[in-house]
Amino acid sequence: MRTLLLSASVLALGLTIPAAAQEMDHSMHEGMDMPMPMPEPKKAGEPMAMDHAAHGRMDMQDGGDDPFSEGSGTSRVPGAEGAEPGIHAMAGDWMLMAHGAVSAQYTSVSGPRGDDKLYSTSMLMLMAERDAGWGRIQLKSMFSLEPAMDPAGYPNLFATGETAHGAPLVDRQHPHDLFMELAGRVDFNVGKDASVFLYGGPVGEPALGPSAFMHRGSAALNPEPPISHHWFDSTHITYGVVTAGLATPHWQFEGSAFRGREPDEHRWNIESGKLDSWSVRGTWTPTPQWAVQASYGEIEQPEATHPGEDERRTTVSVHYASGNGLSAMAAFSAKDRVPGDTLNAWLAEANWNVLGRHNLFGRVENVANDELFPDHAHPLHDRTFRVTKLQAGYAYALPVGPVTLALGGSVSTYFKPAALGLYYGKQPVGATVFAKVILGRKD
Repeated sequence: MRTLLLSASVLALGLTIPAAAQEMDHSMHEGMDMPMPMPEPKKAGEPMAMDHAAHGRMDMQDGGDDPFSEGSGTSRVPGAEGAEPGIHAMAGDWMLMAHGAVSAQYTSVSGPRGDDKLYSTSMLMLMAERDAGWGRIQLKSMFSLEPAMDPAGYPNLFATGETAHGAPLVDRQHPHDLFMELAGRVDFNVGKDASVFLYGGPVGEPALGPSAFMHRGSAALNPEPPISHHWFDSTHITYGVVTAGLATPHWQFEGSAFRGREPDEHRWNIESGKLDSWSVRGTWTPTPQWAVQASYGEIEQPEATHPGEDERRTTVSVHYASGNGLSAMAAFSAKDRVPGDTLNAWLAEANWNVLGRHNLFGRVENVANDELFPDHAHPLHDRTFRVTKLQAGYAYALPVGPVTLALGGSVSTYFKPAALGLYYGKQPVGATVFAKVILGRKD
């Protein structure tokens, strides 16, 4: 209950950010698409009329005409991608933006390793942006009150990564940190449709993998993190990032230097360390409906439970958005342990907005994991097992005053090798029900 109350305060804070705003806009994007002149507001601090086509990810039903929109960090998603509602206002030459959501969830998973838990997840993004004539300036921040929950997080069968109470987390999803992003980006125009940019800060996301799962339209209302999270987007909270890149409407090439170690279980602070890892990423956005990315990174000792073990990570993803309610992504990742084996993962997910308020979503994952038995004395320690998770769900999104309330649930089943039957049961199943309050309205 303490976690639920604290997380609810994230949304309350977001509602007070643009104090001068007198009305809600009906939708908002994850980020701005390209440097462009800002529309003239009526007065500083008054809500601004937004051009949906120009600014991309404005509505779950109405995508933009630009080839791309910005996802988490410096990643790109299709321009036709929808986004969470939010608030935006003008303060002088600055556009102020706020996204936020808090959810109350109950998860129950069967089997010897299953568990059940009532918990809350939360996120608040505050951003500011201005056109500088020669380019664009962005200031980005993101916060969560998930550290208020136990470090062991919540049930997520076959998920691994990070620690709680000094031990590796297995079959659990760890809470996110208080500081999820504290970064800035500066774009310098070098041609009519091209810019070079510099992004970075004490907390950010390097150029590695697709946009983080909570920022993908294909997972917009899915209450469960992927069990392949540590294959694709575990670097979305990284303490120390510097990225430089070249951006055009259809291509983006970028490289990052960053701290390889993943966040520890003390989630209220900002960690420090040298930039000992690097990555490169290329993204192709041929039309507003498609975004294709390929990336490679060399990460120094990402897991505290694997000292002396580095990782070479390769990811490829294809993201589709129809512009009228369907968003889908397929992705592949390979983690090459140094020293160690190469473990790969496949993921496909989708969210389909039907008739405005009804949403169907689902995810299929196949993962090769060797961390299911961290005890060195266990006979299956370091054995690699390939598991598959199938998940399907429904959510109803209802505008309620200045916010959107999404009510829904999902069911999951798992396929695993017979050798795991003693530990996970013959056929484990899971279910999650949730109520999610999203900052802003979607009519």
